[in-house]
Amino acid sequence: MALRDALFCCLLAIWLCQRSLGLPLSPAPAVGQFWHVTDLHLDPTYHITDDHTKVCASSKGTNASNPGLFGDVMCDSPYHLILSAFDFIKNSKQEASFMIWTGDSPPHVPVSELSTDRVINVITNMTTTIQSLFPNLQVFPALGNHDYWPQDQLPTFTSEVYSAVANLWKPWLDEEAICTLRKGGFYSQKVSTNPSLRIISLNTNLYYGPDVVTLNKTDPANQFEWLENTLNISKQNKEKVYIIAHIPVGYLPYSMSTTAMREYYNEKLIDIFRKYSNVIAGQFYGHTHRDSIMVLSDKEGNPINSLFVAPAVTPVKSVLQKQTNNPGIRLFQYDPRDYKLLDMLQCYLNLTDANLKGVANWKLEYILTQAYDIEDLQPKSLHGLAKQFAIPDSKKFIKYYNNFFVSYDSSVICNAKCKAFQICAIMNLDHNSYVDCIKQYYVRHNL
Repeated sequence: MALRDALFCCLLAIWLCQRSLGLPLSPAPAVGQFWHVTDLHLDPTYHITDDHTKVCASSKGTNASNPGLFGDVMCDSPYHLILSAFDFIKNSKQEASFMIWTGDSPPHVPVSELSTDRVINVITNMTTTIQSLFPNLQVFPALGNHDYWPQDQLPTFTSEVYSAVANLWKPWLDEEAICTLRKGGFYSQKVSTNPSLRIISLNTNLYYGPDVVTLNKTDPANQFEWLENTLNISKQNKEKVYIIAHIPVGYLPYSMSTTAMREYYNEKLIDIFRKYSNVIAGQFYGHTHRDSIMVLSDKEGNPINSLFVAPAVTPVKSVLQKQTNNPGIRLFQYDPRDYKLLDMLQCYLNLTDANLKGVANWKLEYILTQAYDIEDLQPKSLHGLAKQFAIPDSKKFIKYYNNFFVSYDSSVICNAKCKAFQICAIMNLDHNSYVDCIKQYYVRHNL
């Protein structure tokens, strides 16, 4: 409590000093920080034109709704939007040890409109943008399912894309990391400013349902074996590990009984994460474009790991979707002594307002511990919060569901079935516990 109180007082005391950016200044040195950005989805074709069917390739011929300088909800990100996010990070005065970047740089367009060269060009564009703005910051990327051509078909062996990103990301990684990245799209790397903290960047795209390359393979690219070996070495060396990847483990919070990856691979990863939960200090994902949390429990139901899915920078939605997200980026705070996660500051851009004013006013959406009145981001705290969410008419859950869409539409309502999917996805990452949760929720609420 003393550390949390000290942090809160520090944030409160300097809040007014940084109002133009909407963020408090960096906390005391006792707190470490890192940024998380994901799902940039640059659409190089985005431009303002009177013909709204031709604003961007990613709308696939659908009318853009209200296109402006910083984008449109029917389109992937224009460069102005992505640059505004990184400019906000650069000008925020936050002292961060590193940044994690969890994939998906190319746009959502038909396969015929991209190629391997075009995908590599987009990833190169995003990489050089980050490197030019943050020349002294160590960045840990993870590949997304769109960071390949054809999309989703990431292979179990070296490829042109794997080789390209291995070369592009050399400034951030050592030779061993570059070697495994080139071979299979994954790596592990120590944080230069925190030598007892290791980042493991997984290629969970190998476990994605649409990837036909990995069908019927028990251990694509031998990543499971490599992961266990790496975690075991970290355990022996008394390191802590942050897991980063694009496609998350667990169940999608907006669809019943649907894992984000193939169920077999999900169960395998959950087993590994449970086995090494005392080594893994946090897990961080993208892919869904939404803001959500998960808590991994052991087989007895005790919370043992905290997981965070970050919202996208792109605001894109499909024609059939009613909701989307405002662009978001986030800053995590951790204890540099043991790498326990302390807090998270979620920042966002009100896209409608930005387009109206012609200025990208990125600001703080919420501070997680303050928004939900919890002590820290440890599994026990998040598990207790999820139990509070489950209470009928929980005001905290209403707030969580609004944050799920990054404050896109505060009038959105999550009905009983919707809430069942959300709560069960937060608290149950394996098949058996998730099925039991859904059954119990349906019985209890007469669904």
